Amino acid sequence: MSDALTLPAEMRERAGKGASRALRRDGRVPAVIYGGKEEPTTIHVEEKELVKLLMTGHFMNSIVEVTVDGKKTRTLPKDVALHPVSDRPVHVDFLRLAKGAKIDVNVPVVFTNEEESPGLKKGGVLNVVRHELELICEADKIPGEIEIDVTGLEVGDSVHISAVTLPEGSESAITDRDFTIATVVAPSALKRSDDEEGEEEEVDAGGVAATEQGPDADAEEEQEEKSE
Repeated sequence: MSDALTLPAEMRERAGKGASRALRRDGRVPAVIYGGKEEPTTIHVEEKELVKLLMTGHFMNSIVEVTVDGKKTRTLPKDVALHPVSDRPVHVDFLRLAKGAKIDVNVPVVFTNEEESPGLKKGGVLNVVRHELELICEADKIPGEIEIDVTGLEVGDSVHISAVTLPEGSESAITDRDFTIATVVAPSALKRSDDEEGEEEEVDAGGVAATEQGPDADAEEEQEEKSE
């Protein structure tokens, strides 16, 4: 599970675009905490502290304890709006987590033991179809990543969600199909070689067919001469 992150915040006394612009000029980022059958709480956080958490790489999949006036609220980041030019954060939405709540999160996939895959050792390539898995997790059991062992995979083999053992408290959000996560495919160089061999075989077959038709045509001409 990703470690819980902490973020100090202050209450927002005023709302509106003008107030938000003033906060950003002071190095603060407007935010809101909602959900949990409570009224939304409008807050603002220090931009430097927020950027530091964003740089961890797992901010969106981590529980964030937002502290306002000494009171801690367990939340999950749901959206971070970025400036279209500078990429600076301009607004953050936090979902308030109730005790025992289950949440929908995207968890990154990590592949292990690639050196134990015969297909990859032969020069095959691991074609990753899904870099993240959409999971329904208990709020206090969000995995930081899902490890998938590729030991024994040959070229042409695939990894489906049914073959993955998910951590306790987690289940796939997609339940209507056994979707593919990754496939071991032949490298493009091998594919080109196979295609070229196939083309040569077609040319040879065409040549044989033309040769076989030659005597038949000559025999027909001789037969016509005799009949005349």
